[in-house]
Amino acid sequence: MNRPVNPFAAVIFDMDGVLIDSEPLWKIAEIEGFAKVGLNLTKKDCEATVGVRIDEVVRIWYDKVGWTGPGIREVSEDIVDILIREIKRQGIALPGVNESLEMLKNENLAVGLATSSSSRIINVVLDRFHLRHYFTATHSAENETLGKPHPAVYLNCAAKLGVIPKNCLAIEDSFNGVLSAKAAGMKVIAIPEKSHSFNPRIQETADCVLNNLCELTPDLIRKLR
Repeated sequence: MNRPVNPFAAVIFDMDGVLIDSEPLWKIAEIEGFAKVGLNLTKKDCEATVGVRIDEVVRIWYDKVGWTGPGIREVSEDIVDILIREIKRQGIALPGVNESLEMLKNENLAVGLATSSSSRIINVVLDRFHLRHYFTATHSAENETLGKPHPAVYLNCAAKLGVIPKNCLAIEDSFNGVLSAKAAGMKVIAIPEKSHSFNPRIQETADCVLNNLCELTPDLIRKLR
């Protein structure tokens, strides 16, 4: 019996909160990094900017409260350094990552990565979990004028894959990420990070909501088309 043709040509993953349980690590990095310039953030403060590129997060807080000393770029790089330290110390892959990537490989679907995180972080994550060989293309929003929720990171990842956006399925965990992929014209599966599980905007905007990547199946992907 012939295998049913998959309606998508590619699946594009977000990274933070989808491949790696990094949202708690981002909180550690932001709280520690901002404390150095006298800004005492709470975990709740950090949740408001999940999915936003780190230099934009730093600019948001600088415009809101300001500080003297290190500039936006320096604070951003320091936060990234702290995050990388924590990924190397305690980063773990989320459930179903390897299984879902193997499944997509068997389905002959191209796989991309479109993330707000920098290329430095992408490299650390892919190497830590030995995932690099699964991805045909990776693209960081650090190369874009605007990060998520702007669609540029998804549009340019699709271009690298050689696939038109409407033939791509995106997998996201944050509301900003869902908005980015939808604005790019893609169908979106949301797997909300724990702190966003009850965000009604994610439920209302995504085409499908899962608990984790273990629930991603070929039949589900076909039905989304």
